[in-house]
Amino acid sequence: MPFIYIIIILISLPLNALALVAFTCWIREKKPAVIYMSHLACVDLLFTLLLPLKIHYQMNASDWVFGEAACRVLSAAYYCYMYCSILLMMSMSVDRLLAVVFPIASLTWRSTRKATFICTLVWLLALAGTMPLLLMSQTVEIKNLGVTVTCHDVLRQNDPTVLYYVHLFSILSCLYFFLPLVVTLVSYSTIIYALSVKSDRLTSSSDKRRRPVIMAAAVLFVFVVCFAPTNGILLYHCVHLATGGHREGDSSYAAYLLAVCLESASVFLDPLLYYYGSSQYRKQVRSVFWCKKAKKGAKMQSNTKDSQCTTASQ
Repeated sequence: MPFIYIIIILISLPLNALALVAFTCWIREKKPAVIYMSHLACVDLLFTLLLPLKIHYQMNASDWVFGEAACRVLSAAYYCYMYCSILLMMSMSVDRLLAVVFPIASLTWRSTRKATFICTLVWLLALAGTMPLLLMSQTVEIKNLGVTVTCHDVLRQNDPTVLYYVHLFSILSCLYFFLPLVVTLVSYSTIIYALSVKSDRLTSSSDKRRRPVIMAAAVLFVFVVCFAPTNGILLYHCVHLATGGHREGDSSYAAYLLAVCLESASVFLDPLLYYYGSSQYRKQVRSVFWCKKAKKGAKMQSNTKDSQCTTASQ
């Protein structure tokens, strides 16, 4: 897992930093999609910066040495990242639905101020949902294994907090995952249907129809592959403990660790959403790479001319 996290950092850090700079500095026209994606890039970047703590924890034999307060912050930040990403992707899907299905009527609804308000509301909802993790003890001493403190990785059987976790993650999974998943699926299904109907009536480029399909597939992939296993397995594990069905070596813990890795991988899949979800971002990225290629080509031509001049003088 530390090796996987290192790869995620190496890929995610430059991609999301580039996206954040593009959305905040290079793109002057702040459309609602740009606002949503800039916040999503910020969430991914902040989460990536927290991964070195998880790497140190796992390379140190799952021994948390940073104290109880840091453990609570890391645990809350981890779930805050997940639910904030889910809510932002849902908001992007609804915004895209309004733009495609109601292009004229939604002009007054889809404003920069309202998009900023929605993003602020998403942050507040994610913080409120994960706030209980800041108020609960997240460390467990396991002296017989030689591990002094374990951060949000072990729950004691028959512990009263297990029932609290069951109720908490049941509510979070329903309100912050399954409901946004349904809204996102309905939104992109409606978008694809509306574009197919319009393409039958009007002659439109295949690129305009292909991009929403790729966008919908990418969002669905992130939801199902990255976020669904964590929510499902964690809820199952808590219920399993609460009902007294836990046994030593239960395979659900190994599955949960794999799900955590898959969830973290979403931070470098989100740039795919930026590329297919914002034409402004595509133009900026293409201009950056074309500029580099043009400078490289001009430098090569200059070197060729200099060598030709030197040969002629000789």
